[in-house]
Amino acid sequence: MSEKENLEENEFTKEIIDFFRDLVIIIAIVLFTTQFFVSIFIIKGQSMSSSYYDKEWILVDRFTTNSFWWVKDRDIKRWDVVVVEPWVNKNKKYFIKRIIWLPNEELKIEWGNVFLKKVWEKEFSKLNEKYLNKENYWKTRTDNDSIIYKIPDGKYFVMGDNRNHSSDSRSCFYYSCSSIDRDNYIFEKNVVWKVLLDFGYINFDIQFFDSKWNFNFEYNGIKLTHPVIKEDWKYISTKPKWTNSVDSYNY
Repeated sequence: MSEKENLEENEFTKEIIDFFRDLVIIIAIVLFTTQFFVSIFIIKGQSMSSSYYDKEWILVDRFTTNSFWWVKDRDIKRWDVVVVEPWVNKNKKYFIKRIIWLPNEELKIEWGNVFLKKVWEKEFSKLNEKYLNKENYWKTRTDNDSIIYKIPDGKYFVMGDNRNHSSDSRSCFYYSCSSIDRDNYIFEKNVVWKVLLDFGYINFDIQFFDSKWNFNFEYNGIKLTHPVIKEDWKYISTKPKWTNSVDSYNY
């Protein structure tokens, strides 16, 4: 083998080694980032409509909710939209819900209305949940016409914005109320991610034969009853948006 061939073989070997080295570094960075900082989820289901829709892409932040050894207080606020892990069904690990009640508070749901009593208050105050759509506004239902929950220390009460079609703390996520070791509340450690960025519904359509493509953020998954056409679809704009805690709602 000539010197030139040896050089070419060594160069090829070096490129292979460099490629796998870079690949390992990239995988390590991705794993570290998704484990401790951010990750991407695709929403499945309509339990958060019309704040979030089925098949929307979201970026979730674990850094502010993770109990790192140097973080004394986890940054979990009322109205935060979070991904929780209630361990109620092996086929569905994560749920996206909204933090409504904090530890040591009392909650009353009565005739579709929601009331809150904070730790230092003596009376219940009616919540004005402006993020709910008309279908769900003041229509939060339970098995009883009136029920009071006392949130234990270190736990949270979560609900979906689509109150009529959400499996959440009211029903123990439909799986665990019959179990003696489960209740309506989410442990602090079960709040694993906070929604940081909503990418919206990414509608990307390619027609190879016509050489056409379409890209937009219009969600077309809402069925409506049409007066002429018995069934129609509603198109909704879901442009990307930052998701912050809603501190301004009256309660």
